[in-house]
This record gives sequence, structure tokens and C-alpha cells, in this order.
Amino acid sequence: MTRFLTVTLIGLCAATTVSADGNHALHQRGAILSDAESEKVASFDILAAHAHRKGNTVTFHMTTNGGAGEDVPKRVGAVAGADVFSYVWPTSLDPSAVGFEEGAGILALAATSHPDFDDTPLIDENNDGDAGNDGLLWHSHWVVLTPTDACGVGALAVRDIAEGETPKLPATWPGLPIYLDSPGFTPLFDGPEIAVTVGFRSDVNLAGVAYDGVTSALRVNANVHAPLLCVVDVFDIASGDLSLPAKIE
Repeated sequence: MTRFLTVTLIGLCAATTVSADGNHALHQRGAILSDAESEKVASFDILAAHAHRKGNTVTFHMTTNGGAGEDVPKRVGAVAGADVFSYVWPTSLDPSAVGFEEGAGILALAATSHPDFDDTPLIDENNDGDAGNDGLLWHSHWVVLTPTDACGVGALAVRDIAEGETPKLPATWPGLPIYLDSPGFTPLFDGPEIAVTVGFRSDVNLAGVAYDGVTSALRVNANVHAPLLCVVDVFDIASGDLSLPAKIE
């Protein structure tokens, strides 16, 4: 069972009132709807996932059956074996849309929390003057996911960058040997809702991009070696089968 810590301090979620309930994913036309399941952790039990755009700005949001962002991993005291909790929107966008190598895998937006390490070296999420100590606070990433049997049969992982490889990477890549970007888009929380608004280059065509919603746990390899970051637990999938049934209009 994945290690959990329920956080009651509002500040750890960087909670901000973002909208009235009527603007939540659950109430949007075209949202992916999912039934509540009492056996799941409520904050990761997806009721709806949705994405909408204004020009080349897209808001990805998700309604849960509990308080979004309330549950974060317990600290293990080391990077090796550290857990990462995440709200994820897999998309049909090519990874090159945000600066990765073309055709590298499944491009997904993720909001993550992980108290044992920090992977946003350009961002000081808790505004204490130290940009390297706030991995616990929810923050955003672009990740490229690929099937990785070394993580388990049929499992996904954030794609590794092998020694000697020099793939195309975003300007805000944090220096880890994986296809992960730290673009600085702030996750916003409103009760059961999490929302992340992201910007794209003007030449990225967003019309008809398919997406889904997932909540999951990842874990850093105990050897801190490839595969570095595996998906080890899928809490919920909005569509039920990761079919990316919804489209950005």
C-alpha cells in the first residue's frame, strides 16, 4: 500500500479560491465523467476531468471525491525509494509541442508532490528564499511517459535519458536524466478541484487534442538508476481505460 500523509495545512496545497463550483470539471460540457468509488482515497477518486482553451492557453482541471491535494506522500528521508503523488492529464500532443524530442512518447501534464526531493530549481514555491526545499508543495511538470517493463509488465515510466544521449529538451528541464520539464505553472485548488493553466507557443495547434485524467503514485528507483521514475500505483483513471476520449475544443 502506498505511503500516505494527510495534510491539513492549507498552505501545503498552495490552496487558492479559483472559481465557483459551477466552473469545476464536473459541470463542464464534454468532461470525462467517472463514478465515485468509496474504496478509493477520496482525494484521488476522480469524478471528472476536463480541459478547455482560450487561444493557446489551456486549463486542465479535475474534480475529485474529496479534498484535492490533501494527501501527499510520507517522507522516507532519501531520494532513493521516494514516492511521488500526482494528478495527471495524458494528451495526444507530440512532446515536441513543449520542447522535447519529437515522437518521444506520451506527453502528459502532471501536478506532483514529493517531500524527499525538489525538481523545480528555478522556482521557489514557498517563497523562503531557497528554491531547492519545497518538493512537498504541489507543482507542475510536463513528462513524457513510455511503456517500461523494467517497472513491471505493462507499466509506464517517465522516459529515461541514457548516458551519452543528448535529446532535445525544454529550456526549463531541471537537469534530471529523464524527460521531465518544470515549467512553473501553478496548480490551484478549490475544495475537490485541482486546475492547472498552461501556455503554449503560438504555432502549436491545440484544436482536437485528446486527453484523459489519471491519479497515480510514482516511485524513484531504489538504485536511483534507470528506470529512474516508475508509475507504481494507479489510483484512478477518468475514462477507465486510458483511451483519451475527450478533446480540447
